[in-house]
Order: sequence, then C-alpha cells, then structure tokens
Amino acid sequence: MLNSVLVGRVIQKFREDKGLSQEVVSGFADIGRTHLSAIERGARKPTLETFYRIAEAMGTKPSVLLKEIEKEIEKQDK
Repeated sequence: MLNSVLVGRVIQKFREDKGLSQEVVSGFADIGRTHLSAIERGARKPTLETFYRIAEAMGTKPSVLLKEIEKEIEKQDK
C-alpha cells in the first residue's frame, strides 16, 4: 500500500527545494492551501488529477515527482 506520509513528504521537499510556498503552489494548482497542507502531512491522499496539478504548479512533470516517490519507497524497503 502507498504510504501517504511518504508521498506528502516528497511533495513538500520538492516544493521547498524549488523555493515555493504552499500558497503559491496551491494557487497554481487550483486547490486550497489547507488541502495541500493535509497532503504534505499525509492526512490526505491526492487524487491523480490533484497530483498532476501539484506537479504542474511546481513546474515539473508528474512522472518526475512520481520517480522521487519511488526512490523513497525503495529506500524504505531496504
């Protein structure tokens, strides 16, 4: 099963590495800031559409963000 905390942590790290605030990303993604915050904390799982919007809002492809999540999963499995 996909760990929502891990997904949120990767999204948050990616956002912070790009120097973007939750307000900016949520605005570009057309979702509420509290929704993005809940995703980053692992309290909510993003739908595929929301995941796509978040990636695009950070100026990247969803596949790039997904690869980062896969890397973290592989680290956990070792």
